[in-house]
Amino acid sequence: MESAVTARAAESIELAALLERCGRSDQEAFAELYDRTCARVFGLVLRVLHDPGYAEETTQEVYLQIWRTASSFDAAKGSAVTWLMTLAHRRAVDRVRTEQAHTLREVAYGIRVLGNEFDEVTEEVERRFEQQAVQQGLGTLTQTQREAISLAYYGGRTYAEVADFLGVGLPTVKSRIRDGLTRLKKSLGVT
Repeated sequence: MESAVTARAAESIELAALLERCGRSDQEAFAELYDRTCARVFGLVLRVLHDPGYAEETTQEVYLQIWRTASSFDAAKGSAVTWLMTLAHRRAVDRVRTEQAHTLREVAYGIRVLGNEFDEVTEEVERRFEQQAVQQGLGTLTQTQREAISLAYYGGRTYAEVADFLGVGLPTVKSRIRDGLTRLKKSLGVT
């Protein structure tokens, strides 16, 4: 156990020295740093991205960033491995976000470009069926429940305004609407 800790400490010192040399554009130091750390960096990136192709590209981007920013590494703030893995994790998360944004843009574009008329017709048919179902569901309510719900949801009134309009107490209106909505949900098959 002690030898593992000693080995890790020695590796950390060696990697920090390699990063310092990379910061001075030492290509041999960069090659050695890459050889000693690429499996760990690639493994982390692959765990985030779940795609070997994207992971390879992202790992390449990480090492390009390391080459460009090695001079900003500060051993006083953390170990070289921590710095490398932080860069790798951030780059992988950025890649996930980029891919998600790209997918959302493609979907939005497809919706705009593809048969809007069909979508509009389908939506109108669905809206009418829903409207019909709600009308039938409202028919299952008591008159007082239907009246309170209609004033609140179709009339755009607050519960207090409904209570004033009907001349009943606010708790009574709340109970009528709650009970009516519960009954309406059941008649519509909503759980």
